[in-house]
Amino acid sequence: LEKFDTFSYGKTFTMTGSPGEGGLLPRSLDMIFNSIGPFQAKRFVFKPDDKNGMEIQSQVDALLERQKRDSQQAVPKTPSSRQKPDPEFADMISPDEACKSENVDEDGCYGVFVSYIEIYNNYIYDLLEDAPYDPIRPKPPQSKILREDQNHNMYVAGCTEVEVKSTEEAFEVFWKGQKKRRIANTQLNRESSRSHSVFTIKLAQAPLDADGDHILQDKNQVNVSQLCLVDLAGSERTNRTRAEGSRLREAGNINQSLMTLRTCIEVLRENQMCGTNKMVPYRDSKVTHLFKNYFDGEGKVRMIVCVNPNADDYEETVLVMRFAEMTQEVEVARPVDRPICGLAPGRRHRNQAFRDELSRRLEERGGPIDDRVLMTQLIESLPDLPTCELVDPADDQTLPRMIEVLERRHQIRQMMTEQFNKTANTVKSMLQQFDSQLSAKDYFLHDQQSKLNEKDKVILSQKTEIERLEKKSKTLEYKIDILQKTTDMYEQDKRALQQELQTREHRLQSELSERKRMEQRMQGAVTDTRLKWEKECERRVNAKQLEMQNKLWVKDEKLKQLKAIVTESSSGGSAPTERPEKPERPSRERDRNIQQKRSPSPSPLPVSYLLMLHVSPMCT
Repeated sequence: LEKFDTFSYGKTFTMTGSPGEGGLLPRSLDMIFNSIGPFQAKRFVFKPDDKNGMEIQSQVDALLERQKRDSQQAVPKTPSSRQKPDPEFADMISPDEACKSENVDEDGCYGVFVSYIEIYNNYIYDLLEDAPYDPIRPKPPQSKILREDQNHNMYVAGCTEVEVKSTEEAFEVFWKGQKKRRIANTQLNRESSRSHSVFTIKLAQAPLDADGDHILQDKNQVNVSQLCLVDLAGSERTNRTRAEGSRLREAGNINQSLMTLRTCIEVLRENQMCGTNKMVPYRDSKVTHLFKNYFDGEGKVRMIVCVNPNADDYEETVLVMRFAEMTQEVEVARPVDRPICGLAPGRRHRNQAFRDELSRRLEERGGPIDDRVLMTQLIESLPDLPTCELVDPADDQTLPRMIEVLERRHQIRQMMTEQFNKTANTVKSMLQQFDSQLSAKDYFLHDQQSKLNEKDKVILSQKTEIERLEKKSKTLEYKIDILQKTTDMYEQDKRALQQELQTREHRLQSELSERKRMEQRMQGAVTDTRLKWEKECERRVNAKQLEMQNKLWVKDEKLKQLKAIVTESSSGGSAPTERPEKPERPSRERDRNIQQKRSPSPSPLPVSYLLMLHVSPMCT
């Protein structure tokens, strides 16, 4: 059996049903008890520990509890064949509709506990609590609080849990609490539920020991499943129900709790569809806080929606159907079921088969037989007694014959007694031998159990070491993943930097080659410019030299002419003298010869020298 909830909106009829048409509650109970009927443990073998768990009592403690119960008569007894059950309970499920589960573990014992609470005005009340009634100063019922057990499951602290052994008994307990539930008359419903009710069915399962005789006395091996049947009060509009005063306050609390339920489901749906991690407001209402673990994945949740085809309820029907459609999109992850124990299956069946075979063999060997049958066989084995009627006082044959028969019977009895004593001694020796063998086996079992305990300790230490290594392995794997991601990032950065480096190297090579080409072009241009300016400078120098020579020649001519005039004037009338020779005018032919004899162009000048030539060509 799995742990799930069933929510229903609307009438309580969906939960309870009617005679011949059982609702969810009687059908669920009938299914459970039909499945585990032959495997139920005796009453008080399972006992709640008041912390949402179960304890296992020994057979002696359970017997004392049953005797105490019988003396107090506080707990209703299980209906038996001598006590006819209530027809109203018996007719809920017809025999044709009865069903059972075929997947029940036969190597376990089961116990069923029920509890019934209501949530009224956001307070929790126990409907099965037998509070003492004080007619003078009646006290209101005390509200209960929610607590969290060691497995982080929510439960109602101090809630009454009643152990039941049949569907009729469980349904009788349900009606006992149903009479205390708060209902009221409104404009829309004559018996409107003013609170949310939760009927919880707990199924405790404990495995049998290795022999299949008794329950394994280990609390850690007890598996508890529970089925919560929740009857939610319907949402109300005050303008239609005409609620006033306390009814109005009740309606406000009902609507508030239903709105909180809707908000929780909407947040769960948003977290699943959008990948967000919003906090679900479970604590805003007792209903959602109580079933927080179910929505977090510790069980299954099923919702049944009851709608009214009346046209006046169209808006409410549409809102409820939209809410139901939204709840179908919420997925709850299921936990992995843990195995109950490591014992071999089929222990109960093998133990029963062994008992049947042992009884059969004992009967074949003349084993346990009824004492009256044994006495009859012994009497029939003795010689028959003769007739003891004495007719004649002088009869001397009847009494001797009787004495002879009695002596033979006495001898046979003595022989049987001796044979019986021999057999008893043989059986006693066999029993002693069996006792010694049993003691040896017990010692061997104790030795094996001690070895097994040591092995269990070793296994436990190994499991602990394995868990530690697994955690370490997971941590190392996580670190390896981080290092791998970091390495991949570095590799990507390295490839990007290498590509960038190659790009820059190509760019630098291209720039160097372009620079070399530019230097070569500049060297050629500098050489050409230098030759050009050298030629221009020589031409200008030659022209200037020629001009200066011409000026000097003109000045010489003028000086010679002036000298001649002066000489002629000083000599007077003396004989004429010879005119000095006219100096030869410089020719350009010599300049051409000088240019032809010029040496080849020198090596290229630096740019600074070229600029100097540009600045001062006329200073040469």
